[in-house]
Amino acid sequence: MSLTLPPVRSGALTAAAVAAPALALGWATHTVALHRRLAAARRDPLTGLLTRTGWTARARRLIDRHSSQALVVLVDADHFKTINDTHGHAAGDAVLTAIADRLTAWAGSRGVVGRLGGDEFTAALPSVPHQHLARLEQLTDALARPVHHDRLTVEAAASVGAASPTAVGTRNLDALLRAADAAMYRVKHTGAPGLAGPEDLAAPCVNGRRAGRPGTGEAANGEVRAA
Repeated sequence: MSLTLPPVRSGALTAAAVAAPALALGWATHTVALHRRLAAARRDPLTGLLTRTGWTARARRLIDRHSSQALVVLVDADHFKTINDTHGHAAGDAVLTAIADRLTAWAGSRGVVGRLGGDEFTAALPSVPHQHLARLEQLTDALARPVHHDRLTVEAAASVGAASPTAVGTRNLDALLRAADAAMYRVKHTGAPGLAGPEDLAAPCVNGRRAGRPGTGEAANGEVRAA
């Protein structure tokens, strides 16, 4: 017994042929838009820097690639609340943007720079160990330049801490960030950079951050301790 299939009209074939490219174009457009949204989600809207998630993935790859010649840096704006309270939030945003731009220029094309949130920034970059301190001093000098905004000259400064696998003894990014955090708060408001050593890995921490740091949630006598 044979089956006879109904003939396919040429008009239907023509319609399908026309619709297929349009459908493919629609999916391609959707894919591009999706990738753009995902890329935007990995970028801080104010500074254009990578957010924590995007920065972490790229920083880990950089450390794996450069190993002993990698450097992880934390930057925390000094007196940022005072700047906001005195000059307004627009001036505060200008300071954050200036920090982002100066940190990006300092890290160079091979560095990975991100904003972790608030007034805290980070970078990972290749750096020769014996040049770490000199390079960090260059960064603190750059961050200490005044910021000009809307006819105002805002005095700016930032505290800088850094950690390297060679000095700290680990390539684990979380540990390097914790050590850099401890080094940064050791020199907070001094104008000098802090370079972490192995002892900074043993600094008390809460959720991977220095104990007593704002936002860690560690309480002393029922209150969160501020740095």
